Amino acid sequence: MDHVDVIVVGAGISGVGAGYHLQDKSPDRSYMILEGRADMGGTWDLFRYPGIRSDSDMYTLGYIFEPWTEAKAIADGPNILNYVKRTAAKYGIDKHIRFNHHVTAASWSSEDARWTVTAITAGQEVRYSCNFLFMCSGYYNYAQGHSPDFPGAADFTGQIVHPQFWPDKLDYAGKRVVVIGSGATAVTIVPEMAKTAGHVTMLQRSPTYVVSRPSEDSLANRLRALLPAKLAYALTRWKNVLFGMYFFNAARKHPVQAKQRVLAMLGDHLPPEMIAAHFTPRYNVWDQRLCLVPDADLFAALKAGTASVETDTIDHFDATGVALASGKRLDADIVVTATGLELQLLSDVAFTVDGEARHLAKTFNYKGMMYSDMPNLASSFGYTNASWTLKADLTCAYVCRLLNTMKKRGMRQVTPRIAGDLEAAPFLDFTSGYVTRAMERFPKQGNKQPWQVHQNYLKDLTALRFGSVDDEMEFSNPVPRAAVGPVRREPVSA
Repeated sequence: MDHVDVIVVGAGISGVGAGYHLQDKSPDRSYMILEGRADMGGTWDLFRYPGIRSDSDMYTLGYIFEPWTEAKAIADGPNILNYVKRTAAKYGIDKHIRFNHHVTAASWSSEDARWTVTAITAGQEVRYSCNFLFMCSGYYNYAQGHSPDFPGAADFTGQIVHPQFWPDKLDYAGKRVVVIGSGATAVTIVPEMAKTAGHVTMLQRSPTYVVSRPSEDSLANRLRALLPAKLAYALTRWKNVLFGMYFFNAARKHPVQAKQRVLAMLGDHLPPEMIAAHFTPRYNVWDQRLCLVPDADLFAALKAGTASVETDTIDHFDATGVALASGKRLDADIVVTATGLELQLLSDVAFTVDGEARHLAKTFNYKGMMYSDMPNLASSFGYTNASWTLKADLTCAYVCRLLNTMKKRGMRQVTPRIAGDLEAAPFLDFTSGYVTRAMERFPKQGNKQPWQVHQNYLKDLTALRFGSVDDEMEFSNPVPRAAVGPVRREPVSA
């Protein structure tokens, strides 16, 4: 079987970033990227619903090494996908990708200090081996979204659509649309569909915090006109990182004032009675992720009357719409179930170590990227309160630090080991439904370093870029056994 130093699983925004960092910081290591789908881009290739966009600015969602140079800071899905593809092509990362390879299992051998990775391609199993396995496969199930079992849904004669599987030619011009949900997907779809639909109703069980900001960053555009692209990008990136951290920490320390501030900002766009009824959540700011409304497009649709909001629960579907618990009913030709994702840890790959099955839900997470007693394995998982890529860049660079340290010390295995007692806590301190539904399937975090999962870029920057690689980390060198058969090793440039 083909062998490389590093196998990266996933060719989305994290996997492409991993390829760059490996080439830049560990250029003597060969690698391949196994991607289960037919194209790269991950989320930004999968989701095709109207208005798909990021709720993080591109100066932090973009890679640290590749400046975002377009005018819009809040970019749409196709532009983000093009950015990822351009980056992969520019640095030759695309040449390392093997598409339509869905990874199902990974088996570690301590004697060989090697992972054997099983994938399905063209209906057949194939196997590759590597010294280090880097999972960049995202955090949710690509094959299914979260779809509650609504009573009477089978009686509905219209069309029910989940945003994760948007039909290519869905005609909603002039039609009555109900969008179930109040998260980022719902607040994106509603104003976009309202441009041509007869009417769009956002049906939410409970309100979410929604904030508006301009889609363009005027300071960033001015800096880019005056300074070299990389310098302007770096300054804007740090400005946005520090502002985001300040707002998050202030909201956690002063929840009452933060709530008052966010609701006061809504007063610039909506009448008080609408804010009180539909945009005042029961929880504190940043207990769940805020929803971003670029250029106040959702509020404009509400004021224009092309969209509306109902805060209620569903009693049942009938042939022509949705009956609510309050006694109201919403007529609909199309119902969009923007009801969330199904979180999935490392694509549900089956892991074994020396023939023993390992369930990552029983492990502790190490520095937000590795797992107790799991050798030569790392994963990329972004922030809940900031851009995914901020943490992905740090994780990729740290993996390269480990690889380079192993080579320098002549070691073939590196394994996080717990020293002393740890108190277990959920992997994510977040109350969103899609998170709480899945936490039992995720590893735990501990009550002390390095087993805590920070949602703080500066803490992670300090720990991962400048901190010791020996913190409760075991470097070892298992005695190799004689090779059973020939192994074809790919060249570094393959």
